[in-house]
Amino acid sequence: MIDALLRRRITRGTLTLRDASGEDTIYGSGEPRALVIFNTTGVLRRILRHPEFELGEAYLDGEWDTPDLLGLLEVLRLNAPGPVTPFWQRRLKALLKFSNGVVRSRRNVAVHYDLDEPLFRAFLDREMHYSCAYFRSPEDSLEDAQAAKAELIGRKLRLQPGQRVLDIGCGWGSLAMFLAARYDVEVTGLTLSQEQHRVACAEAKRRGLDGRVEFRLEDYREHAGSYDRVVSVGMFEHVGRSAYPVFFDLLRARLASGGIALLHTIGRPGPPILATNPWIERHIFPGGYIPSASEVIGPLERSGLVLCDLEVWRRHYAYTLHHWQQRFQAHRQTFAASKGERFCRLWEFYLAACESAFANGELEVFHFQLATDQDAVPLTRDYLYESSPVAEAPRADEPQRQASGGTV
Repeated sequence: MIDALLRRRITRGTLTLRDASGEDTIYGSGEPRALVIFNTTGVLRRILRHPEFELGEAYLDGEWDTPDLLGLLEVLRLNAPGPVTPFWQRRLKALLKFSNGVVRSRRNVAVHYDLDEPLFRAFLDREMHYSCAYFRSPEDSLEDAQAAKAELIGRKLRLQPGQRVLDIGCGWGSLAMFLAARYDVEVTGLTLSQEQHRVACAEAKRRGLDGRVEFRLEDYREHAGSYDRVVSVGMFEHVGRSAYPVFFDLLRARLASGGIALLHTIGRPGPPILATNPWIERHIFPGGYIPSASEVIGPLERSGLVLCDLEVWRRHYAYTLHHWQQRFQAHRQTFAASKGERFCRLWEFYLAACESAFANGELEVFHFQLATDQDAVPLTRDYLYESSPVAEAPRADEPQRQASGGTV
């Protein structure tokens, strides 16, 4: 029965299954090709009961291996069926589930972002941007691509010296410190991660930016103040679908007259799916939800904000994740010794699964440029590409700073 199912399902590329005795069974033909090695009996049946969840779980448990995790996920995505849960059930689940209050948000953030600093320092760029980079060319280094992302965001915000900027979900403080140093602005960064807050504060002080950058351990719903600019990078995915109206209403309330905001978020290229991958939700981003553009537009319009521009970044996050995976693998032995094999398998599966999703067009990144009025930004995008001094990325020969020194 399972054999017949797989022969019907695998029609694009070749999938080879090697059982615990070493015998191969081949499904499909042609490129791409992938090999799965089962280390225990019964694992295939386990996976097929709930593929979206059990594929990753069985990998964590060491029940299967592959010489090319990314290649395997590509074959599986090419042959994956569409959603099988009835729409009304998915919608009901979404309405019940995707609501993150202040307490729940803090708990969700702690699961992932409060993991120790050396882990993130091992695979992120030197500035520790934990979000999609901007690759002018696939050959760009990760450092150059992250610097290009920060520079582009600064241009979209139309920053002027002395302006006040609010960074909602500031992470390790990378963007806030870049904007403060590059544009001579004052930045307030909000995070719910105690580890990120500790590292960001220490690094701002080390750089002499503590007078222009302030990091607060605070929820965006509890923050008050008026700002010339608001930016949020990689945080909107944690807001929760039902809280979108609250998010945009508060964003509008924080912006002074003539203000500009930039929202950088992962998004879906098609209509809403109203579901989150169960494995990612369990182990990586509890409470997370990836919106389609249509889910964002409605609450945005009702807030009174003006949508000035919407840019879609395709494949940039796939390139970013590929760099992260390479850097994680370079430190894998160290993490296996200190944190265990299961920890390493979780992180490599997470990075590969996300890279595969972006590479195959299932996910992309949205840049919503927002303002309080129609004339806050120029009428064309020419200003984004006019020549001007661009902040340099750290040189390749610059010594790596020690982890205890904070984010760099």
